[in-house]
Amino acid sequence: MKVIWKGVFPAVTTKFTADDQLDFAAFDKNIEAQIAAGIDGIVLCGSLGEASTLADNEKISLVKHTVSLSNGRLPVIFNIAEQATKAAIAIGKKALDAGADGLMVLPPMRYKADDHETVTFFKEVAKNVPLPILIYNNPVDYAINITMDMFAQLAEESNIQAIKESSRDVSNITRLFNRFGNRFSVFTGVDTLGMESLAVGADGWLAGLVNAFPRETVAIYRLMQAGRYDEARTIYRWFLPLLELDIHPKLVQYIKLAEACAGLGTEYVRAPRLAITGAEREKILNIINPAIANRPQLPEGSWGVANKLVI
Repeated sequence: MKVIWKGVFPAVTTKFTADDQLDFAAFDKNIEAQIAAGIDGIVLCGSLGEASTLADNEKISLVKHTVSLSNGRLPVIFNIAEQATKAAIAIGKKALDAGADGLMVLPPMRYKADDHETVTFFKEVAKNVPLPILIYNNPVDYAINITMDMFAQLAEESNIQAIKESSRDVSNITRLFNRFGNRFSVFTGVDTLGMESLAVGADGWLAGLVNAFPRETVAIYRLMQAGRYDEARTIYRWFLPLLELDIHPKLVQYIKLAEACAGLGTEYVRAPRLAITGAEREKILNIINPAIANRPQLPEGSWGVANKLVI
C-alpha cells in the first residue's frame, strides 16, 4: 500500500495478556477504534510499543496481524530500533516480507554514533530495504541529533521520505521546510507540541495519547488543517494535561492506564516495566478521569472516516 505521509499516525501500544503473551483481541479493539476515528496510518513496535522488550518473532507477528486487520484501509509502518546495522537491515527485510508498507527508523541504539556513522546507518537500511522510510529525530531521548546537513545527505536516498521531528524545538520544522521545501514530509512527534507544530506547517502528527483519545487527536489535526484554530485550541487546552503523560519516562504505563480508563486497552506492561500503584497511580488517575468526564464536544466532520471537514 502506498504511504501518504500526512495526517495522524498513532504509535500504537503493544497489548499483553496477564500471562505476558501478545493480546491480539485487545489490540484489535484499539486499532478498530483508531480507524473509526479517522487516523491515517499505524506505527508498530515503537518505544511506546515496548519494542525493546519484544522478540523479533513477536514483532513480525504483530506486522502480519496488523496488515491482515487493516486489509488495505491504512498503511502499516514498522519501527526499527536496533544496535547493529546488520540487525536493522535483517528485521527490515522481515517486516517487508510480512507486508509492512513502510518503516520508521531510529538512529543506532546504545552506541552514540557520530554524524557520518549515523548517516551511513540510515543509508544502508534505505539501500537494502525497499520500503518508504520515516527518520526519527529525537536527540532528547536517543542522544543523537540529526542535523540539517545530515538530512541533506539522507535526501540522496529516494525512499527516505519523511521525518518524525521530536527535538522539542518547533523551529526545526520551519528549518526543514526552508532547507528542503517539500522533499520530506514532516511529522511532529511530541504530543505537547502537537498543535504548535501543525500551526507552523507540520504534515502530520505521530501521536501517543491518540491510543486512548483517537477522536480528539484527529479532530485537532483536521481543524488545524482547515484553519479553524479557535475550535482546535479549545480541544487542545482540554487535552494538554493528558498529552503531558507522553513526555514522562513512564509514558507507556501512563498511556496504557489512560487506554484502560477509556475502554480501549489494558494496563498490562512487560517487565522490567510494572503497572503503577499507590500515590503515583492516584495522581495519574486524577488527570485521566476528570478529562474523560469532561470530554469536549467535537465539531461535525472533525473525526471519523466519513463526512470529513473540507481541508
